[in-house]
Amino acid sequence: MRGTVRKMRGERNAETGPDGQEQPLRYFLPLDDLLLPMNELIGRHVTIRASEGIRCVGCGRASKKSFSQGYCYPCFIKLAACDLCIMKPETCHYHLGTCREPAWGEQHCMIPHIVYLANSTGLKVGITRETQIPTRWIDQGAGQALPIFRVATRRLSGLIEVALAAHVADKTKWQALVKGEYAPLDLPAERDRLLAEAADVLAALEAEYPDGIERLQAEVVELSYPVDAYAAKAKSLSPDKELASGVLTGIKGQYLLFDTGVLNVRKFTGHEWEITVS
Repeated sequence: MRGTVRKMRGERNAETGPDGQEQPLRYFLPLDDLLLPMNELIGRHVTIRASEGIRCVGCGRASKKSFSQGYCYPCFIKLAACDLCIMKPETCHYHLGTCREPAWGEQHCMIPHIVYLANSTGLKVGITRETQIPTRWIDQGAGQALPIFRVATRRLSGLIEVALAAHVADKTKWQALVKGEYAPLDLPAERDRLLAEAADVLAALEAEYPDGIERLQAEVVELSYPVDAYAAKAKSLSPDKELASGVLTGIKGQYLLFDTGVLNVRKFTGHEWEITVS
């Protein structure tokens, strides 16, 4: 099987186990128009070879190198999707009239966002477009997630995230993720603690944007991943440098777990892969 790679699609399983518990997510790997069902490959020997071909996810042109998860350099320097504010949403400058692509900003940033707590390798705070739930949590490999605010814009979500990140992490430790270092947390209790610790900053934001911030009382979302065995050590595989080959033992977040190491699929968005299964 050969094709240009996009990030894996993870779907919640509509079925439940005999105990009523959530069943493992179902994963699919896009290779051009093909959607490869990855759960079916767990337990089998998989070899991934990368060609020198890279296609920009923005314009589709061939590129010798990719930037910002799949863009060519011209797109990287001109598209709003590659702006610094994507990584630091509190720096969104749409309201200043300086957005690179105002129409793109209207579609992606000036819409409702969710501020959430997640537990992948410990407690973290994050933000996402409301339409990206639960996709964002699946991409991060979260075992638990809890929405805590709904806000009117991406910038507002970033301002709240910064306030909460003063008291909790805002990143996932990928090495711990692929090694299966995870323990359930009482997310509602953690939410209440963080809201109290950041009370002054949050109150000021709510006073400044009275119609833009809504506190949520949501249920914790539990997610289960298709993993037979986690990585013994966090060795990163790079099929653009050498073959990525081994028995596929599981999938978590955007990581393929092999008995020889782990592969971050999203890192290679736009690359052409050849996949052999035996």
